[in-house]
Amino acid sequence: MRGYRGLSEPFRPDCEGLVRTIRRQGTPRRVHFVELFHDGEVRDALAARFGLTEGLRPDDPDFERKKRIAVHRFSGFDYVTASPAIPEIQFHDRVTDDAAGLKREGGRAFRDEHTGPITTWEEFEKFRWPNPARPEALADLEWYQKHLPDDMCVVGVTGHYFELLSWLMGLETLCYALFDQRDLVAAIAGKLDEVLAASVGALLQFDRVRLVWGTDDMGYKTGLMISPRDMREFVLPGHRRAAAMAHAAGRPYLLHSCGNLADIYEDLIADVRIDAKHSFEDTIEDVRELKGTLGRQIALLGGIDVDFLCRSDGAAIRRRVRETLDVCQPGGGYCLGTGNSVANYIPLDHYLAMVDEGRLYGA
Repeated sequence: MRGYRGLSEPFRPDCEGLVRTIRRQGTPRRVHFVELFHDGEVRDALAARFGLTEGLRPDDPDFERKKRIAVHRFSGFDYVTASPAIPEIQFHDRVTDDAAGLKREGGRAFRDEHTGPITTWEEFEKFRWPNPARPEALADLEWYQKHLPDDMCVVGVTGHYFELLSWLMGLETLCYALFDQRDLVAAIAGKLDEVLAASVGALLQFDRVRLVWGTDDMGYKTGLMISPRDMREFVLPGHRRAAAMAHAAGRPYLLHSCGNLADIYEDLIADVRIDAKHSFEDTIEDVRELKGTLGRQIALLGGIDVDFLCRSDGAAIRRRVRETLDVCQPGGGYCLGTGNSVANYIPLDHYLAMVDEGRLYGA
């Protein structure tokens, strides 16, 4: 594999090693990788460039699952991610804004920050809440339970407590409601807790699910999206319940959250009891600087900043990977990956340089 010596070496997943690393049970024998996801375009590009789907039939109903396994193994993952399929909630999405002369056709949609499907008690009473535990929602998990290679495991993804709360009301409406309709906010948060606890319970039915990953963007560059007090009242109890369920079943609970969470780190560690934190941005906190502080209490996941990956050349990326591993690898509690996810705007060769250098490290 020209230019990628590490990627050309045989790779054997080691899910037990991944779990030990996240539990901070000593320096691992090799670098473990984590990503919340690859964008679909990245998966397709990797599969096409390196022939990862050769021998698979595109008309196979399980083609996408088999492709995901092939791409994850190639990328150095010990796992695939899977979730109960929750029916799509009809949020208020915006794709274009003609009044401002902005067009995003074919680009990324974004939630309408002004309003959502539940802004009144009447809308709350009429809302149809999804059931993530219904049998047809578990198709992916059932398939991976039976067909995933024996040396891989499943990371069960759930969460979105704050995100769903803000999307259901619209962030602007939620902020007003935190002053004049707190009972409605509490009612929505309570229903979300029920739905997402059912999601965690569904994940824990499967013994191939070895870790539970709660995802929930709760902050922005300089702070939380809502006050620490309101996070503690309406959002963190859901994560605490999910973590307790995971721990009772012997699985670590990971948290993905973008933004500056400094005001609730103590809550997340001592109250929610997360085992690992994912999503780091250099302008907020450098994962290398956290190894001696936050990294003494929980595992740190990812941290190769996405903006850095987009703008830097291969040599700089490889240097950053080595520097990060030199600091974070000793003692365990670190897995290599991007600061957020493998987005479709990261140049593919930049991502490959990160993975290749990780594969070479310590070899």
